[in-house]
Amino acid sequence: MDFKDITAVVADDFNAVDAYITHHLNTNVPLIREIGEHIISGGGKRLRPLVGLLCARAYGYQGSQHIDIAAIIEFLHTATLLHDDVVDESDMRRGRPTANAVWGNAASVLVGDFLISRAFELLVKIRNFHVLDILSASTNVISEGEVLQMLNSRNPSTTEEQYMRVIHHKTAKMFESAAETGAVLMAQNDQEVAHIRGTLGAYGRHLGIAFQLVDDVLDYTGDAELLGKNVGDDLAEGKPTLPLIYAMREGTPQQAKLIRQAILNSDVDKLDEVVTIVQKVGGLDYTQKAAEHQTQLAIDAISQLNHSSYKEALIHLAHQASQRKH
Repeated sequence: MDFKDITAVVADDFNAVDAYITHHLNTNVPLIREIGEHIISGGGKRLRPLVGLLCARAYGYQGSQHIDIAAIIEFLHTATLLHDDVVDESDMRRGRPTANAVWGNAASVLVGDFLISRAFELLVKIRNFHVLDILSASTNVISEGEVLQMLNSRNPSTTEEQYMRVIHHKTAKMFESAAETGAVLMAQNDQEVAHIRGTLGAYGRHLGIAFQLVDDVLDYTGDAELLGKNVGDDLAEGKPTLPLIYAMREGTPQQAKLIRQAILNSDVDKLDEVVTIVQKVGGLDYTQKAAEHQTQLAIDAISQLNHSSYKEALIHLAHQASQRKH
């Protein structure tokens, strides 16, 4: 089952999400609409909405509010991308210039703020406390993740534990929330909410971690054209990702010193030397295996769900997270 087959399982829901996003991007301020459309229609796979749709249906939800929530999650995710690109000074995303490269930092930040406020405006209309609780907490955790990543920037002493905390907060948390929110619409009591968060939430969390770990590998081995961003961006931004953390821990003092200096100086000129060391020491293999472990944890989390095409799609999506090449 490839990605098109997975999305086909919820094709009608997916199309409805697109329609909802288009409708609610409407505003009397043309620049907001222009920037919003630029990034939302920029070729992303909309993985988080997809996870939300599949999880809701896999849990047995038969209504339509999960569509609204999936679109709201995409608004929130898009806002984080706009802010991310400003903080990271990125100039390319999904093979196109970033919004800040085209319209400037101020416009990107302000449109990101608009998308967050629009998301919560729409979220209130759903009138479900559990959904509001999950997404408000998630937005807070993601903000913490951004700050943690900033604090770790150009810090070669970052530990594996610290890095895993960053990627849980910054990347996996929105996958986790997407997996929970559609299904939680069915919850009749706190016990059922806890069950959903312990199964579907765990699926989303491990899926998101796997997705980010593979991103870490691809940043040193991928194809820029396929990735839609520059290879070596993490090093250029001074990010001590897991392949580097492992290589500094397991390599020789000389190898560790070179990587430390590359992180401290955000030295992309050392990229080829860093990649050689990371490959030789086993940092890429270690990170890839960690991603595959997270994939299995995601699949295990939903093992008790009733068999359905939605559950099968979730399993295949988890495998794709750790096997993808872009």
